[in-house]
Amino acid sequence: MRGSAVDYLVVMQPTFLPWAGFFNLIAQADVFVFLDDVQLEKQSWQTRNKLLFSEDADWISLPIKHSHLKQTIQETRITADHRWLRKTILRFDHAYKKHAHYKDALEIFNLLDKCINMNLSSLNETIILHISDRLELNPIFYRSSNLSINGDRSERLAELCKYFNANKYLSPRGSEKYLTEDKFTAKTSTELRFQEFTPPKYEQKGSSKFISHLSIVDVIANLGWKKTSMYVNGAYE
Repeated sequence: MRGSAVDYLVVMQPTFLPWAGFFNLIAQADVFVFLDDVQLEKQSWQTRNKLLFSEDADWISLPIKHSHLKQTIQETRITADHRWLRKTILRFDHAYKKHAHYKDALEIFNLLDKCINMNLSSLNETIILHISDRLELNPIFYRSSNLSINGDRSERLAELCKYFNANKYLSPRGSEKYLTEDKFTAKTSTELRFQEFTPPKYEQKGSSKFISHLSIVDVIANLGWKKTSMYVNGAYE
């Protein structure tokens, strides 16, 4: 157990180009743990996310290598296919070139070129950390693989709460069902809090109707870094 208490602890898998709600969690965290040693799931947020193409939300997916059935996201390698990267950036350019803050969003895609030889968790973490820095979000970040804390699902979360001496564990609403089923609150004295974040509408170029829950890249392309920071902190109107 660490000495000083932490107020808010957040534990999340490092997903690919996460949506704004992911960064809202980071904005509220004192300590944020990347759960980087969990099993790879096919067609999950670990490897893909959505952007706006021709007025519709569509997937952008990372090409990955499958080595064995139980490989973790930390063990998963990216297929270093620069043709995929060029095609992806061209697709992004076609959809977002005329957006007010295109260059801010392109910054993220240019980062992909530097990360193409990383494993999946490291690539996702690098992008998330870069965006967090640009949005001036500064919790202390950890990787679960470096903490030697074991256990399944809520047992591991409870042990992480104990390790960081956390006053509150902040969880996305999507985890409420399994935390209830696992009786998480009976396993720890840490208070369980659920995220309350409803993404507000913004002027979304390229769409006749607002489409929410896209990658943070869409928010950045439309609003720029400063207003996106306000957006994820719940201060955007």
